[in-house]
Amino acid sequence: MNNIPVIAFAAYSGTGKTTLIEKLVRELKNRGLRLAVIKHDGHKFEIDHEGKDSWRFSKAGADITMISSTEKTAYVEYGELSLEQLLGMVHGVDLILVEGYKNKNLPQIGIARAATGKGFPFEPEHFIALVTDMEMDTDIPCFGLEDISPIANFILERTAVKNANDFTHFNEEGRAKMVDVGEKPESRRTAVAAARVLVNKNTFELIRSGGMKKGDVLTVAQIAGVMGAKRTPDLIPMCHPILIDGINLSLRLDENRCSVEIEASVSCDGRTGVEMEALTAVSTAALTVYDMCKAVQKDMVISDIRLLQKTGGVHGDFQREENV
Repeated sequence: MNNIPVIAFAAYSGTGKTTLIEKLVRELKNRGLRLAVIKHDGHKFEIDHEGKDSWRFSKAGADITMISSTEKTAYVEYGELSLEQLLGMVHGVDLILVEGYKNKNLPQIGIARAATGKGFPFEPEHFIALVTDMEMDTDIPCFGLEDISPIANFILERTAVKNANDFTHFNEEGRAKMVDVGEKPESRRTAVAAARVLVNKNTFELIRSGGMKKGDVLTVAQIAGVMGAKRTPDLIPMCHPILIDGINLSLRLDENRCSVEIEASVSCDGRTGVEMEALTAVSTAALTVYDMCKAVQKDMVISDIRLLQKTGGVHGDFQREENV
């Protein structure tokens, strides 16, 4: 299962779970978050329609059918998947909201509506918060059915998910500041980044044969990348100086692409991540490749500078699905 925060909503049927989640999705989307919603349906449902291509594939015996367009992608698998399997399939979002699955061990918000006469499905102490129009005598955070913004605030505080609109590098006057990370716990942090330099065949062969007049391109670029990682806070204004434990930077030649492929792995034990150090390392190495070769080729292209993965920190791990 991934490390994306999950909040579940539990209530009896007819209480208004779906309506509440729908309003929360709108509120959280307006704050710039990417969201996933997983719903457990106790009844049969049909997503395919007779005559459609995916329906025909399924009726022919396909266990899984997928259809994708520029606007959306659908995945249909016959048979039930566990919640853990479903959660593991979600990627690229800040938060997952779950409707149903009330017997799963998830942080749950309980919902009750007086008109149903049913109350909550569990004792109030089972939940991290309550949403109801009934009077409650409890120390658990309690919200009204229309308290959408306060509920959203509670969820973000609980999960440590940041609003995309929260510019933490600016103070109340709108002036730049360095974020205070002094109260954050130290943890093991790693980051892997990559970059690519596209060259022509003549440049490629000169790099491979060691024929560049300035010297060994890959070795010099490797050293430059390591130096770049160590100098990151001198180059990126709001980056914290970090005691880096290790930097592993490699360059290889890709004959099919006619490119220099660069990858850097950086690690530390600290209060903030090393993504910028890894990205600076590959960027510096790529610029060095260009500098070493510019006498023979001016139209080289530095491309695909990207974070491949990171671990540690309150926002959890990240793993890019490579397609470049």
